[in-house]
Amino acid sequence: MKPGIEGGFLRGAESRGLPLLAVPPAAVFREAPEGADLPIATETQRITRLPVLVLHVHSSCNCRCVMCDIWKTSEVRALQPSDLEPQLPSIRRLGVRWIIFSGGEPLLNRGFPELCAMLKAEGIRLTLLTTGLLLKKDAREVAESFDDVIVSLDGPQEIHDSIRQVPGGFDLIGAGVKAIRTISSGYRITARSTVQKGNFRHLRETIRAAKFLRLDGISFLPVDVTSQAFNRPLVWPIERQNEVGLCAADLTDLEIEIGALIRENAEDIRSGFVTEPPEKLWRIVKHFRAHVGLEEAKSPACNAPWTSAVVEIDGNVRPCFFHPPIGHLRNQSLEDAINSERAREFRAALDIRTNPTCKRCVCSLNYRI
Repeated sequence: MKPGIEGGFLRGAESRGLPLLAVPPAAVFREAPEGADLPIATETQRITRLPVLVLHVHSSCNCRCVMCDIWKTSEVRALQPSDLEPQLPSIRRLGVRWIIFSGGEPLLNRGFPELCAMLKAEGIRLTLLTTGLLLKKDAREVAESFDDVIVSLDGPQEIHDSIRQVPGGFDLIGAGVKAIRTISSGYRITARSTVQKGNFRHLRETIRAAKFLRLDGISFLPVDVTSQAFNRPLVWPIERQNEVGLCAADLTDLEIEIGALIRENAEDIRSGFVTEPPEKLWRIVKHFRAHVGLEEAKSPACNAPWTSAVVEIDGNVRPCFFHPPIGHLRNQSLEDAINSERAREFRAALDIRTNPTCKRCVCSLNYRI
């Protein structure tokens, strides 16, 4: 699943707060304080700088995750260098600094080294979001093409493989991490874990699994079950949501697990090995409490529509994973797409704090350049 960024989204600087996707260098971004005012856009809502860009570079996935429908697609598309090249002037003018390769599974796109070379020539930081199943096979190309990697990790071995529905998937991640580290011993590889019905009682074990795999850190976010992201043609019915999300009866155990994690892994939190500070870990509980109607849903602090964009494999451009498209690269540059009339009207009308989609969001991107 591609949060995010893969099943989720970006993760924050020094990874405190970007949705499921990745960790930018502190020199590039600094996070706005919790509760800080979001950027005041111009009257025209025109964007002249776009620091973060997410590219879906392949439509298919090599996992069969219970929380995602991307793998169910019958269509196979891959972003080609010829698709990307016309957008380079626009990317340059917008000052894009960080691009995240998402999907589907990006490594299924066999042209990824050429795509990366084009972007690295622009001085752009590149992050790979991956299931990890192909890391060993593509270790050298990955190490040479990307600045860092984020793998999906959904629990210790048995639980991870069950959720991903790929026997041996956990071991493949381990073999891939070892292969990359053989090439580049200091290469940064982290994990993100989607909290859901199948693993919410095993978050501490998931941290131990990340250490066993010799990863550099791990982040957690709640599963999204209410949007049409991740190749869902329609919002899941309640029955399907309940198969993956938590119900009211699960919440006590989740609170116990989060509380124990905060106590027992205090040093991991302090060091940043666990991305989220305690208040953001408790936010996972609040998300599920709101989902079952035990408290009011509250939007995270977020400025994604003003600082980032998501380009899907069909050319649709979204302000984030969860809001509708605002443009299309079929007949527009990226610059024109994010500043289309539809895009500017969307941003002008968007109130993050009250928007229903934002209030249900599992992610947040809240950065100042």
